[in-house]
Amino acid sequence: MLRLGNLIAIALTACVALASPPALADPPTVQVFKSSTCECCAKWVEHLRAHGFAVEVNDVPDVERVKREHGVPERLASCHTALVDGYFIEGHVPAEDVKRLLAQHPPIAGLALPGMPIGSPGMEGPNPEPYDVLAVDAKADVERLVALGRKIDAIKLYREIHRTALKTAKDAVDKMAEKPGRGPTQ
Repeated sequence: MLRLGNLIAIALTACVALASPPALADPPTVQVFKSSTCECCAKWVEHLRAHGFAVEVNDVPDVERVKREHGVPERLASCHTALVDGYFIEGHVPAEDVKRLLAQHPPIAGLALPGMPIGSPGMEGPNPEPYDVLAVDAKADVERLVALGRKIDAIKLYREIHRTALKTAKDAVDKMAEKPGRGPTQ
């Protein structure tokens, strides 16, 4: 026969196991930039708030400008861009991934969930699609291409990330190649 103390311990264990994820002790404010007409973006904002984040919503006429200013690669673009603690969050990234990013502080530019996959936060629906959240370190990708001697690929990637003119990208990549330890001869 179970004792009252054992029953209480079992009940407490069940409550802890079934509890919602804990709220962040001091939640950083997430700035979200989106179109005023996007419903899935509003659902993603609610997802973040439900997981303890403070969210500041900015409805802007040109979300692409925000993406350019913060180095979101065009190939990873989604419908909204968020900024938090020096990182960008592109698309419908789950709150748990954002929490992990903020807890670990890796040396990356941000996280991206390209497109708008069904089943991701804010895009709930039947027949969820598999998706991957990507850690994005665009500058490192350009530097890696320079180090491999793939200067043309580095210039293309630099242009995509920064949406700059060809000459601007070439000058930036040339400058990277001049640094010690860079380029194919190093």
